[in-house]
Amino acid sequence: MDIGIGIVILLCVVAAAVGLLIGGVIATVYHRNVSDKKLNSAEAEAKRILNDAIKTAESKQREAMVEAKEAILAARNEWEQQEKERRAAIQQQETRLEQKEENLDKKTENLEKKDEALQEKLAALEQTKEEIEDVKQKQMAELERISGMTAEEAKDMLVSQLEAEVTHESAAKIKEAEAHYKEEADSMAREIISLAIQRCASDHVAEATVSVVALPSDDMKGRIIGREGRNIRTLETLTGVDLIIDDTPEAITVSCFDPVRREIARIALEKLIQDGRIHPARIEEMVEKAKREVDATIKAEGERTVFEANVHGLHPELVKLLGRMKYRTSYGQNVLSHSLEVSHLAGLMASELGGDVAVAKRAGLLHDLGKAIDHEVEGSHVAIGVELARKYHESEEVIHAIEAHHNDVEPKTLVAVLVQAADAVSAARPGARRENLENYIKRLETLEGIGSSFPGVEKCFAIQAGREIRIMVEPDKVSEDQMVLLARDVAKKIEDEMEYPGQIKVNIIRETKAVDYAK
Repeated sequence: MDIGIGIVILLCVVAAAVGLLIGGVIATVYHRNVSDKKLNSAEAEAKRILNDAIKTAESKQREAMVEAKEAILAARNEWEQQEKERRAAIQQQETRLEQKEENLDKKTENLEKKDEALQEKLAALEQTKEEIEDVKQKQMAELERISGMTAEEAKDMLVSQLEAEVTHESAAKIKEAEAHYKEEADSMAREIISLAIQRCASDHVAEATVSVVALPSDDMKGRIIGREGRNIRTLETLTGVDLIIDDTPEAITVSCFDPVRREIARIALEKLIQDGRIHPARIEEMVEKAKREVDATIKAEGERTVFEANVHGLHPELVKLLGRMKYRTSYGQNVLSHSLEVSHLAGLMASELGGDVAVAKRAGLLHDLGKAIDHEVEGSHVAIGVELARKYHESEEVIHAIEAHHNDVEPKTLVAVLVQAADAVSAARPGARRENLENYIKRLETLEGIGSSFPGVEKCFAIQAGREIRIMVEPDKVSEDQMVLLARDVAKKIEDEMEYPGQIKVNIIRETKAVDYAK
């Protein structure tokens, strides 16, 4: 019983195992079939994708080939066009070169022909030259036979004749030059003697400080004064002089201590009287013309003085400064005449002593150079003269003579001593100088210097013999209110620094003008 049960159980187990095995086999077979189907499907899909890719690649390749062929074709066409153009250019160059070669061949051929012609002409010339030389030799031989002299003897004879002629002409020229220079020497000697006589008879009186201008009639006085005195005021303002119109018939007196300003006013007034048109604008024009005329006179006087002194090589500015001294006086003595006299005296003494005459005359002429501008520049005329001489490159010997002529420094050269002595001789002549006028002029110059020392002052003139100072100020720098203060300051400075009789009027003028032209 138990065995039967065990067999049954064993069979059941065996049956279960067989069932499981069969089920596993069946499951395996099923799964394998499913996997095979999926694999086949995947392979088919892969083949399809691959085929599509191959078709796409082939299509792209064909397109790329077509584009490449088109690009190659375009490049080939462009290259062929360029090649065609290059060939055409080369063909043109070859054509031009062939033409040039033909032209060169023609020129070479022409040159060869010309060369042959020149060679023929040279040969003909050589032959002609030989023939001429033969004829010349025959003629020379014939001439020698006829004259009885050789060529060298004939040459010596001609040279001798030429020397005699040249000697004769030279002697004639020398005699003519001697006669000419003798005449000039006589003339110069007479001039030197006359200058010496004139020097001894120099003016003993000073130039007056007034000038008288003649009028065609007394009616002209009213025209010169002008409406409300505008004409005479304009003329006095522009020139810095004082016009005195009194009862003197047909005359106006021009008064000013500065001879230059007085001369400018006199010339301008004469021009206005001659012209007849007298008004402020015309007065300005005539004053400018008079200034130019005086400047020309100054230059001419300087050149004349330099010529008379026989001093050479002066700087043009020094010549002008010498000319200015014509209008300058020192103690009543004309400075230009004094300088010329000192130059002559120094030169004569240097000649007697065996010194350098040229340097002595030069130093004597320039010794008072500073007086030409000493009323415009601060400092003594000696210091100003030294500065001017050094500025215009005068020699140290001349500069030392200028510096030492008033013993400002000890004279160390012969020229300096001679200039000092000549200056004393010229100044010490009886009546050569007058003290009072010089002091008067110095006082007026000091007065003008005080007025010009204030800022904003354009012009300053001392008039009425120093009893009035007229000051023109710049309107953009000095206001109406400041004019009052300026007048008081000027008056205070005059009181502190000067000694004078009576009183001095300080007149401040501020004027604004506007000018335009109708075109």
